[in-house]
Amino acid sequence: MNTNRRQFLHTLGLSAAFFTAPGAFAAALTPTPKVGFGPFYPDHLPLDTDNDLITINDALTPAVGEISYVSGRVLGPDGGPLRNAIVEIWEADHNGIYIHSRSGGDKSKADKNFQGYGRFLTGESGEYLFRTIKPVAYTGRCPHIHYAVKVKGHDKWTTELHLKDHPLNANDNVTRGVKNAQALEVEFKPIAGAKAGELAAKFDLVMGFTPTV
Repeated sequence: MNTNRRQFLHTLGLSAAFFTAPGAFAAALTPTPKVGFGPFYPDHLPLDTDNDLITINDALTPAVGEISYVSGRVLGPDGGPLRNAIVEIWEADHNGIYIHSRSGGDKSKADKNFQGYGRFLTGESGEYLFRTIKPVAYTGRCPHIHYAVKVKGHDKWTTELHLKDHPLNANDNVTRGVKNAQALEVEFKPIAGAKAGELAAKFDLVMGFTPTV
């Protein structure tokens, strides 16, 4: 990964203070609803698995879609940050196609420049950050990004991010039976001064267990 890609967090103007603002932690937080893996977790991981899904390795051509910075913290039930948690995301490209051999859609239209999967190791304040595209809908599903979190001593935990107030959320084939599914909804907001119209969304992940020390 080249220097520019390593520094995109700083280019965005975010810093550790963003993740550790006063009042960021509170007691007895409500756990983020759990959602299953779904059928399209990559059956073959891409060669590039970093947290920038817009470009693969040092390719010059970016993925098609609305570029979005998705960030947040991984927290325990008491609001304390979880360090060294592995956060994974995977999502369909702008045509609704996953990097999975059985993904639906016309494979000839798959965006070869979209990484489709990424991972991030959280730091002291439990923060994570990905650059990806704003998720799109496809048959039977509302727009969503899949998440998995692996914490020492616990099985991998999965959920999804949804777009706030999207009309397909209520009747989504997967999450319409999930209790408190509204907690999965996040607003994608324009980044002030962004020249390419980038968006930003914040999605904290609250685990329902106390981590193993």
